Amino acid sequence: MPVTLRGNTGTRLDHVTMALGWDPVRRGRWFGGRARDIDMNAAALLFSGEQLIDAVYHERLTSTDGSIRHLGDSVNGEGKGDNELIAVDLTRLPLQVTAVIFLVTCYTGHSFAEIENAFCRLVDGGSGTEIVRYELHGESHTGLVMGAMRRTDDGGWTYHEIDAGITARHPAEAAPQVRQYLY
Repeated sequence: MPVTLRGNTGTRLDHVTMALGWDPVRRGRWFGGRARDIDMNAAALLFSGEQLIDAVYHERLTSTDGSIRHLGDSVNGEGKGDNELIAVDLTRLPLQVTAVIFLVTCYTGHSFAEIENAFCRLVDGGSGTEIVRYELHGESHTGLVMGAMRRTDDGGWTYHEIDAGITARHPAEAAPQVRQYLY
């Protein structure tokens, strides 16, 4: 069921933030005979119809038009709370953008079952109110299609929960897998 992106007062949201968090590898935890950091990635893929027209992630921090910004790459999950943030200014998204898909991938190839306290969420960028949250644990996949923001006929936006696991370490690997969730 789609969620209309409105604030506490019922007005359309102007800003949303996709957040990703996880805990770093604890000392003494080993993967395949050696300890290694866990590097997860938050990404936003912009579509016009079925055509991917832009992407924002750890290697491309700002959309071409500047309406979406990745606020920095965490390569190990250090720190409390959100480790990576993607800020979206809904008022600046070009009219050609019909959907924005949020996704999470694990660049180091760890499955979510191997990552402690991982989560992603969508937040009202003005008030900080959490709109939706996903706990990423116990799953065997390395990526998650979190959800899609879709433009409405009246110029607003709705959020559609997807919550589908995928196998991808990088947003480029995930892009072909997300097209099925555009409509």
